[in-house]
Amino acid sequence: METIKAILVDDEARARRVLSNLLRKETEDVAIVAECNSVTSAVARIKELEPDVVFLDVEMPNCPGYELVRFFDEINFEIIFVTAYNTYVMQAFELCAIDYLVKPIDRERLSQALKKLHLRLEEKDRLNKYETLLNSINSKEFTQLVIPELGNRRVLNLKELIAIEADGAYSILHLTMNKSIIASKNLKYFEEVLPKNNVFFRSHRGWIVNLKCIKTVNRTEGALLLKNGLTAKLSRSRYAEFELALS
Repeated sequence: METIKAILVDDEARARRVLSNLLRKETEDVAIVAECNSVTSAVARIKELEPDVVFLDVEMPNCPGYELVRFFDEINFEIIFVTAYNTYVMQAFELCAIDYLVKPIDRERLSQALKKLHLRLEEKDRLNKYETLLNSINSKEFTQLVIPELGNRRVLNLKELIAIEADGAYSILHLTMNKSIIASKNLKYFEEVLPKNNVFFRSHRGWIVNLKCIKTVNRTEGALLLKNGLTAKLSRSRYAEFELALS
């Protein structure tokens, strides 16, 4: 395997040193070609050295790390974000399939990120993904969901999603146009990554529904009639919360 060129960007020298040491202990495939303490200096070094990956601190003085992509017309490198704050930004990263590390960095988590990095180095059209990320961060509105698939990732427009049905360790995503996708993630996973905007509701232990797609409610039978003639379940214990979500 060819050596992966990496640049570390963090305004704290100690943080760069810790990450550098962890990388050297974790793998021999990654070569750190530069360390930068600001977005401005990072832009210059990235253009000069053309790294494969940039480990980028989110919170830095003068210019936040995630704005770095604004300085490039084309993104020819991967980014792994590093942050001390596990906030709504993390959800945006997850939805856009961009990996991140939370300080203090866990070695096992770093190992997982490096595995993802190896898989993603062959992907194209990275700029569109980072533009989606920035739009999500700035608007705090998430319009796409990344569905992990074997050896690939599918980007789904949330407007197409009618409901998600549990199927053991898997989930069935019911879409418009009578389409469906089977995903190798359980319902809990989707409950955590879907936007917290009162559109998607966990109506039952086996269902998440798009409230905008509900046509009728049958409380006697605990059933929700959705678009495409789909029927989802509504648990009695969720009635009150369901009424609040609809209001």
